[in-house]
Amino acid sequence: MDSQSVVEFLGCVPLLQKLPTSSLRKIADAVTVKHFDKGAYVVHEGEVGKGVYFIWEGEAEVSGPVDSEDPDFHLSKYDYFGHGTAISVHAANIIALSKLTCLVLPHGHCHLLQPKSIWSSDETNETCSLVERILHLEPIEVNIFQGITLPEAPRFGKVFGGQFIAQAAAAASKTVDCLKVIHSLHVYFLLVGDLIMPIIYEVHRLRDGKNFATRKVDAIQKGTVIFTLIASFQTEEEGFEHQVVTMPSVPAPETPCLLQLLSMEDLRGRRLIDPRLPRGYRNKVATTKFIPWPIEIRFCEPSNATNQTATPPSLRYWFKAKGKLSEDQALHRCVVAFASDLIFLGTSLNPHRRKGLKTYSVSLDHAMWFHRNLRADDWILFEILSPIAHNARGLVSGRMFGRNGELLVTLTQEGLIRKAKPSASLSASKL
Repeated sequence: MDSQSVVEFLGCVPLLQKLPTSSLRKIADAVTVKHFDKGAYVVHEGEVGKGVYFIWEGEAEVSGPVDSEDPDFHLSKYDYFGHGTAISVHAANIIALSKLTCLVLPHGHCHLLQPKSIWSSDETNETCSLVERILHLEPIEVNIFQGITLPEAPRFGKVFGGQFIAQAAAAASKTVDCLKVIHSLHVYFLLVGDLIMPIIYEVHRLRDGKNFATRKVDAIQKGTVIFTLIASFQTEEEGFEHQVVTMPSVPAPETPCLLQLLSMEDLRGRRLIDPRLPRGYRNKVATTKFIPWPIEIRFCEPSNATNQTATPPSLRYWFKAKGKLSEDQALHRCVVAFASDLIFLGTSLNPHRRKGLKTYSVSLDHAMWFHRNLRADDWILFEILSPIAHNARGLVSGRMFGRNGELLVTLTQEGLIRKAKPSASLSASKL
């Protein structure tokens, strides 16, 4: 068995699917192979084991103070047993029912089963970048994860939609083998999320094939599903290739100082002191609490437009995660999903903005297709267009390009866009 097949196998073991890819590769290097004949004792009740056993091939049964006729005590491929410490003893006999092959992780390497981050075996949750911390989930049990809204996370009076998308995609990613990565996702925003309460993500394993896997994830607060995601995962393979669309001609994100593209922070600073903007607007910007986003943005066409100025329904900007991300393609795609919802739906309101108009908007659904591997901590160009708004719904579509012009992601979103009512407030339903 080669290292790659061992990593793929370990990624299908439920106990290990919450681990970062780097941990799985280290475990693959640390395991030893043990073979047992039919009827042989793999472990004996009361003895100190050699570590944690993972069944590679064959079947075994638990014998001892349990009902060995119960199907739950018949073990097969991907099942596991044993202890991570050298002082623990086995509570029952394990007997091979056929020729049996096990991978054994020795006690000295069992610390790899308890990383401090779901994205890295080396980083702790405290030392990684902010967006990586936002996407950290606590595994509760198999298929169930818990996420929270950090005080430093973007918030718009409710849980940010991009956080839902990214955390749900992260939960789904932690239930497939690490050789499969998300290539498409479709989500529906059902209810407003509470910023204070933890969010439970429950993963449903709809399909596990050789090359594809499908997951459904429900986000739950107060016992109610408030968000749902369906995602598909695929292993990398050779195939036909073409790209018809081309990247727009825009200034590079690191242009010379005099022509430097404006960031969100730069734009806010200019609006505070620009005399061409209404004083009331500038005072509102100055008194509104500003929480810097974990995503750095550079606008390709900075302007003096405000939310009271009509502009074309389009936008182009560069973005990347602030800080260095762990080396996990699943993480990088989740970060891009997080960033995709920051300034997306608002583009559909651009032509309708005018002085004194207050609007209310919420995302309804969101879809993404990942075409190529990417790095979310390097600059990505996001091109947004809103082709239509009708019946109180706005549609936006987007493309994301790498600096080399490769199309990385295609995405769409539809959202509710309305004139705000004087007494508008967040209610149980978003609609």
